[in-house]
Amino acid sequence: MKTFSAKAEEVDRKWWVIDATDRILGQVAVEAARLLRGKHKPIFTPHVDTGDFVVVINAEKARLTGKKEDQKIYNRFSGYVGGYREQTASALRKEHPERLVQFAVRGMIPHNRLGSQIVKKLKVYAGPDHPHQGQDPEPYALP
Repeated sequence: MKTFSAKAEEVDRKWWVIDATDRILGQVAVEAARLLRGKHKPIFTPHVDTGDFVVVINAEKARLTGKKEDQKIYNRFSGYVGGYREQTASALRKEHPERLVQFAVRGMIPHNRLGSQIVKKLKVYAGPDHPHQGQDPEPYALP
């Protein structure tokens, strides 16, 4: 008996919609990362992208527990002198609420070329509307 190894071109990809309304950000990110990576499939192979596409809607309504809204810091660096910027979660939510979900999911998938390929299948929208109706996405019920 030989070990099965999935091939990327043979993977059947589905589209899922996750509604983040009044859900904890980390729980939404865990399920999105699991679907993106393909760990829910019996053909999961660690070095092959076997995951599905995930659309997260209502990202602006995701909850943060405790004092994270004011104490969690997101930082970035432009590469230039004086280009270091810090932003709290509440400030980031006002400007770009979809980035809260993107950063949380990105931290849960591999930080290599495979992870860069996987994260491209994540689509996050601040409101309830998204342009992916043509792909016939199925709603995903969070546990």
